[in-house]
Amino acid sequence: MNHYVVVAETGADIPQRFVDELDLRIVPMHVQFGGESHDDGQFPASVVFDHYKKTGELPKTSGCTPADFDTAFSKIYKEDPDAKVVYLAYSSVTTCSYQSARSVSAAYPPMISLDTKQVTAGQFLVVTEVARYIKNNPDCTENEVRAFAQNCIDRTHMAFIPGELEFLHAGGRLSNAAFLGASLLKIKPTIEIIDGKLVATKKRRGTMEKCVNSLLTDFLASENWDRSRVAMIRSEGLSQEIQDMVQQRLEEEGFKEITWIDTGCVISSHCGPGSFGISAFRA
Repeated sequence: MNHYVVVAETGADIPQRFVDELDLRIVPMHVQFGGESHDDGQFPASVVFDHYKKTGELPKTSGCTPADFDTAFSKIYKEDPDAKVVYLAYSSVTTCSYQSARSVSAAYPPMISLDTKQVTAGQFLVVTEVARYIKNNPDCTENEVRAFAQNCIDRTHMAFIPGELEFLHAGGRLSNAAFLGASLLKIKPTIEIIDGKLVATKKRRGTMEKCVNSLLTDFLASENWDRSRVAMIRSEGLSQEIQDMVQQRLEEEGFKEITWIDTGCVISSHCGPGSFGISAFRA
């Protein structure tokens, strides 16, 4: 029986209960503010938001370093020399993590390394679905794991609405002209993850509740969704009324496992407080 160990980054925002249940290994990404670099996952996103409110300094983020992965892989193989690592990476076009892992992987036994082309809730779905498959199929081969993981990656889609555009703008994911126009017209852009990239698609106008409701309507109508699972992201400041509305609509739509994910510092540094996002598998 193979002993697979599934690895991902903190940017997947995987709740601790899933980490414990599935024995996942999480490698820290990083957030820079206040003249220092901090490990993502070691403190709540409210620290980043509070720092911005006090200083006006927007945080910067960076992926995992080769040293981060070297530490993680070394610990895994020290605990179990026969382990088979399954690394399901944060979108490689948005950060250096995937390249960092590959740069040190040659020093270790062959691994399964796949770019999920997702972030936060999208990566969460892929990672936990693959880890469940392995747990439920302990005799699965490496080829079967790879094929199952690739199928999950190909079927995952995610969209979100940022809470405060200056965070997205500061991260270089919204141009000066787009930022100014959206701010003046009170437009909230929808950001979709397309081939790993964060792409601004539909523009929505109105209150956050109205925009979230509109996004939810469009998202549900856009594909034939696998209703076994759905994941939502929320950053600090998203109202309970919006969350209750979303929860009710998804239950009415027949989704069985509905998971809310609190954004960590990396994702929060790009989307700001009060953000909402949704991810699911295409059927």
